[in-house]
Amino acid sequence: MEWGPRSLGNRSILGDPRNREMQMTLNQKIKYRESFRPFAPSVLAEDCDKYFELATPSPYMLFVADVVKSRRNKLPDNYEKLPLKDKLYYLRSDIPAITHLDFSARIQTVHKETNLKYWTLIDQFKKLTGYGLLINTSFNVRGEPIVCSPDDAYRCFMSTEMNYLVVNNSIFDKTKQPPWPKTMETEKAKYLD
Repeated sequence: MEWGPRSLGNRSILGDPRNREMQMTLNQKIKYRESFRPFAPSVLAEDCDKYFELATPSPYMLFVADVVKSRRNKLPDNYEKLPLKDKLYYLRSDIPAITHLDFSARIQTVHKETNLKYWTLIDQFKKLTGYGLLINTSFNVRGEPIVCSPDDAYRCFMSTEMNYLVVNNSIFDKTKQPPWPKTMETEKAKYLD
């Protein structure tokens, strides 16, 4: 388990912050909540200033900072007059899945000295993509507590549209699992756009 008010990389759902569809996918197909809800990044501490205007460590995801201007896209002149849905899905930066409407993000800096496994995972993602950050959200669905056991994690994994589950040194591919008879008790249709 972890200490702190947020998911910090141990009981987390992770995603690619570069994917412009990821925010909608996570909200609608995994978290089963409103599509406008934002997601936070976990970033390599030493790369934080490449993405965010944050001058202090934030290992517990407690600080909000703006995405640096060099990563932002120019907004259309009528941006402030657009409907919320159009604003939400406008490509605001090169890390759209974690860039909020106002260009801010709630940041977790990941430090090699305190969380080597998670730091290494993000560093490997950086080696593959050139980006030293991931989306990090708590491993649960709307209305449910964060998973507390491998059984909770597997049940949540099988009841949502997640692709993979990692527990310790085991990786589960959804396509290779036996059929799962139950689905989450949700009102997910209410949140589909």
